[in-house]
Amino acid sequence: MAADLSQIVKAYDVRGVVPDQWDESLAELFGAAFVRVVGADAIVVGHDMRPSSPGLSAAFARGAARQGADVTLIGLCSTDQLYYASGKLDLPGAMFTASHNPAQYNGIKLCRAGAAPVGQDTGLADIRALVEAWSQAGAPEAAARLGTLDERDTLVDYAAHLKSLVDVSGIRPLKVVVDAGNGMGGHTVPTVFDGLPLTLVPMYFELDGTFPNHEANPLDPANIVDLQERVRAEGADLGIAFDGDADRCFVVDERGEGVSPSAVTALVAARELARHPGGTVIHNLITSWSVAEVVRENGGTPVRTRVGHSFIKQEMARSGAVFGGEHSAHYYFKDFWNADTGMLAALHVLAALGTQKAPLSRLLAAYDRYTGSGEINSTVTDQAARTEAVRAAFATRQGVTTDELDGLTVSTADWWFNLRPSNTEPLLRLNVEARDEPTMAKLRDEVLALVRA
Repeated sequence: MAADLSQIVKAYDVRGVVPDQWDESLAELFGAAFVRVVGADAIVVGHDMRPSSPGLSAAFARGAARQGADVTLIGLCSTDQLYYASGKLDLPGAMFTASHNPAQYNGIKLCRAGAAPVGQDTGLADIRALVEAWSQAGAPEAAARLGTLDERDTLVDYAAHLKSLVDVSGIRPLKVVVDAGNGMGGHTVPTVFDGLPLTLVPMYFELDGTFPNHEANPLDPANIVDLQERVRAEGADLGIAFDGDADRCFVVDERGEGVSPSAVTALVAARELARHPGGTVIHNLITSWSVAEVVRENGGTPVRTRVGHSFIKQEMARSGAVFGGEHSAHYYFKDFWNADTGMLAALHVLAALGTQKAPLSRLLAAYDRYTGSGEINSTVTDQAARTEAVRAAFATRQGVTTDELDGLTVSTADWWFNLRPSNTEPLLRLNVEARDEPTMAKLRDEVLALVRA
């Protein structure tokens, strides 16, 4: 019987529980299907620190090699390190990680040469179809010429490339606390930060895919509490937290207060526009008003997109944008093959802070101008009906505009909110922003009452 991959093949990647939903035998078929669909005669493969990652990635490599593809194995790496290898070597790539998901999960992030994303509409559906067919009929015949398996360490070159894009050599000495969450930041940070005038205070740098200290998901405020406390205790200049595969970074200021990813987006946008005058900057529709304002103030053109890395990367490529940011703390760079790298964003924050004397909270005040709710999830039985109830409640109000680029966005001169359905769960996701806290809180509560009625 063919394997049912509907639960593990998502919109942008493969992700599920090991071995209940997928295992090494399926990973081998994914490797074969990947090289068939992308037409690759060579690929690069990396993996994170999860217990199942070495076995799954090795099986994938075997499947690819049986179809005649030469495989470069870069071993332990962050997701953006895999993107670096894909871009630099000009090879399709596969990264074995489940990012911030719990330990029993694993997955595959796939890209074409030059780190171009592979999603449902760009090959992932075809890969799924082949794997399902082969799981019933048996593995495909091996190619007449089997591919080779070669190991290559890219960490030092990856670090050098990042530091060639941001000049951090002349910054003032800074004390920085980094919480790697037992994820791949513990592998990449020491090499990337080596030689910089930084006093590094490491937290949870031990690579451990069982996540013994906290989930490797800094988007949840509970998971940065340790970092906030340590920044205050150390009197550090800032704190940085990475997620499990270290492709996202979150920032804590010298007071131990979390920094909005929208503020980081605005800061980095200003810096990238200084390097690329008149450039385009992509931002998704739940980033703060501040982002588009800062982009315009710095001579750039802001472009608003749907939420999700595939939309950002497509628009980056289409428009030739110099930078893109999401409120989930994904940051995309033209000089990094339009791929996302939290480490490069972190270097920008260090460079901005270290080339002036003000503390981070004061520096970022110019980029954090409004009050936001953060993303609030509500479980609902009928996403469309609850969204329509919200639409109807605001439809007749004076000065209100709406759009449906991604879910429902309702705006006035003083506030906006976006209500989006989850693609995978019975949830509605709400983001609210206003010019002041009382207005935001009142609007948030009003919309939530309609959603949860």
